[in-house]
Amino acid sequence: MHGPTVTLDRASPVPLYFQVAQQLEAAIRSGELPPGARLDNELDLAARYRLSRPTVRQAIQHLVDKGLLVRKRGVGTQVVQAQVRRPIELTSLHDDLAAAGAEPRTRVLEFGPAPAGDEAAERLGVPAGTEVLRLRRLRLTGGEPLALLTNVLPAGLIDVTAEHLAEHGLYETLRGAGVNLRIAHQTIGARAATAAEARLLDERSGTPLLTMTRTAFDDNGTAVEYGDHVYRADRYSFSHTLVGR
Repeated sequence: MHGPTVTLDRASPVPLYFQVAQQLEAAIRSGELPPGARLDNELDLAARYRLSRPTVRQAIQHLVDKGLLVRKRGVGTQVVQAQVRRPIELTSLHDDLAAAGAEPRTRVLEFGPAPAGDEAAERLGVPAGTEVLRLRRLRLTGGEPLALLTNVLPAGLIDVTAEHLAEHGLYETLRGAGVNLRIAHQTIGARAATAAEARLLDERSGTPLLTMTRTAFDDNGTAVEYGDHVYRADRYSFSHTLVGR
C-alpha cells in the first residue's frame, strides 16, 4: 500500500482536495508512485493527512478523471499502467483464467480439417471452401461451463493434437509454434443461446449469452486465427479501462 507524504497549506485559497491531487500527481509522474501501485484506502489517507474522507475522495476522483488512477473492485485504487503507446497484449481465455488461479478445464468437442465457411474465409483472407483447421472447445472453471469457443486457423499453421489443446490454451500453443500474435480486431455483443449452445453451457435455450469474435494477425499482417465465442453472461464479463485523451 502507498500514500506519499503530502504537505498542506490550510491558509491557501487553493482547495485542500486540489493540493492533495497535485501532490499525488507529482508522485505518480516522478515514479514515487509507480504504475500498478495501490493507494491506501480513503479512511487511512484521511487520517494520515488529517482531512475529511470526502476531501480525500474528491482528490482521488480528480485523478481518476484525469486517467492517472483507476478503481478496481476487490483491489482498491491503483496507479494506471501508463505506457499508453505499448501494443495491447493479446491473451486467450485460458491464459486469463490460469493467471487468475481459476484452474481452467477444456473439453475438445471438434478438432480437424474442414472447409472454411464464408465468414471464416473472409476473416482469414482465403477463398470460401479452403481447407482450414477448425476446433470447438468447451471451457469450464470450478466444474461449471463458462464458454463455448470456436476457432478456425489456416491449415498447416500448427502441428497439434486434440489432447494437447485439452491441456493448453490456443494462444500458448501458437506462441510455442513460433507464431507471434501482434494485433487483433475484436467485436463484443450479445444474443440468445441456441438449443445446442444452451445444452453445452447448462443454460436454458434463449438465455442471453455474451459473444466475442476476434481475428488475430501476426507480425506480417497475416490472419492466423478467427474465433467466434459465446460466454455465459451470469459467469463472465468483459472489463476495459477507458482513459480520455
